[in-house]
Parts: sequence; structure tokens; C-alpha cells
Amino acid sequence: MRPDDLGATAAMKPIPGPPPVGISQLQRAQDRLSFLYVERCVVHRDSNALTVTDERGVVHVPAATIGALLLGPGTNVTHQAMVLVAESGATCVWVGEQGVRYYAHGRTLTNSSRLLEAQATLVSNQSSRLRVAREMYAMRFPGEDVSGLTMQQLRGREGARVRQAYRDAAQEYGVEWKRRDYRPDDFAGSDPINMALSAATTSLYGVCHAVIVALGCAAGLGFVHTGHARSFVFDVADLYKAEVAIPAAFKVAGEHDLEDIPAETRRLVRDLIVERDLLVRCARDVRRLLTDSETDAIEDAPDWDVIYLWDRKGNRVVGGQNHSDEAPW
Repeated sequence: MRPDDLGATAAMKPIPGPPPVGISQLQRAQDRLSFLYVERCVVHRDSNALTVTDERGVVHVPAATIGALLLGPGTNVTHQAMVLVAESGATCVWVGEQGVRYYAHGRTLTNSSRLLEAQATLVSNQSSRLRVAREMYAMRFPGEDVSGLTMQQLRGREGARVRQAYRDAAQEYGVEWKRRDYRPDDFAGSDPINMALSAATTSLYGVCHAVIVALGCAAGLGFVHTGHARSFVFDVADLYKAEVAIPAAFKVAGEHDLEDIPAETRRLVRDLIVERDLLVRCARDVRRLLTDSETDAIEDAPDWDVIYLWDRKGNRVVGGQNHSDEAPW
């Protein structure tokens, strides 16, 4: 910098707006509201609080207490609100009604990459990948000992259990059931129950996708599914398919007077998501699968916003300092 530049620097205008929230003021992720869903409102900023305004009035929400802000239909969000969300270590995910569709997301919920690294480590090793796949199956269908099953055996068990879930739901809701037959290129060409199943599973995929990206995980690194940009989304959604998507689809298909089966199915899935607290459960289950911890020690770590350098011995090396043996310039 030239000497004559110093005066210009001193005369610079102050940066507008309130300063960023200090890290010491931010709550740990486990102490925050996991997900805050808003729709048909305006999201703005008042100091270090978000304001949510609709025809009923204004609600102030401390930004540091939010884990992820889900922006539903009819939401307008200001630039300053997004700045505050980012500074507070939270994220935004643009979703459909009650989260049943995933559209886009901002940053992740955490500054740490540990969940992502844990996922990549587990999926890159055949033994650990099989262990996670077994745990996923055990979560879906408790009561079975799958500790010694191969992936081929797991797939066989899964197929049998899902087919039974279809038969049970068909009997409960009085729906004629033949087989799963969906046509990605011709949605309306399927029969009513297959249309409802496709709508229900798509809605469930949207919810799980929103949670996965908010937690900073990779949607494409699946354990059971592979080769698709949403492989892990399909893995996680399968945990709740027999509980949410299948009964919702058969219930809708059993009501023969419905004019819009996809819309009715999405609304029922939406209600079940809220009723069964699926967003929070999904976040908990993903953490447990990747870290063996429901409370997520990852977000409880003291190095919330510390950058490390990689070391091939597996040690952490603190960044932001000179590691040369030579004297600095």
C-alpha cells in the first residue's frame, strides 16, 4: 500500500448494517430449533432477529436459534434476512408445501465437514458400507437379526417385506393390488394406486433431501443405492416408506371419488410428516447412521468454525498460521 493510500483508507465509509453475530453468541445446533417451516409470508430482518410477517401480524425469531429455515410456497425473503441466516450458521431450503418437495438450498446447517467426511469414509469401505446398510434395514424392519446377511440377502429380505407391506395396506384400505408399476415418462398411464405411490414417494424424497443437504451430507453417496445424484436420499426415504408413503397412497387410492389423486396424496403425506415429526426424526436418524450418536457430537465440538489442514497421518493441523521452520518474511 502506498503512503498516500493510508488517508483514503482512514476515510472509508463505515460498513452499513449490524455487524455479524459473534460465534460465542451462537447456540449449538443441538440446542436450536431443528427446522422452522414458514409459508405465505414475508421474511425480513430486525437487528439479529428474523421477522415473519403475514396477515395475522409479525413474529420475531432469534436467528441464532434456527437450524434450518424451510421456505414454503408464497414466501418472500429479503436480502438482509438471508445475510442474517448465513451469519448465524443456519441454512435455508426452498421446499414445497410442508416440505414435501425439495427445490434448492443455500449453505449447509454446519460449518463443520465432519458428517460429510464420516459419510464418505463409511461408504468408501465395503465392510463399513455393509454395516450401515444392515443398520438401515434393521431400522426399517425391527425384530430381525441381519448381522450376518450379505447385500444380496438384504435385498431379498427387503423385497419380501415391502411386498408384504403393499399387501397389508391393500387389505386394510380395500384396494385391488397387483404389483408396483410406475412409468417415469407417463405418470397418468399408471393405475390409481401406482399414481398415488409415485406421488407419495416423491414427496418423501423431497423431505429427506431437504434434511440431508441441511446437515451438509452428500445426496449422491448412498449405501444401498448407488450411481444416482440422490442415492442417499433414496436410502434415507426408504426408512419411512412403509410408515408414511405406502399407507398414505393406499388410503387415497381407496377413496374412489377423488378427482386429483396426486394432490390428495401429497396433502396426506404432508399431514403425516407433521404428525410424526418426520423432519426431526430424519435428522436424528442420519446422524445416528453416520456417527452412532443421535445428539450429534459433531455439532457439539468446540472447533465450530476452525479450519484445519490435512495430514496423512490422520492428525489435525491448525490452519491460519505459519508452519514453516524458516523465519517469516
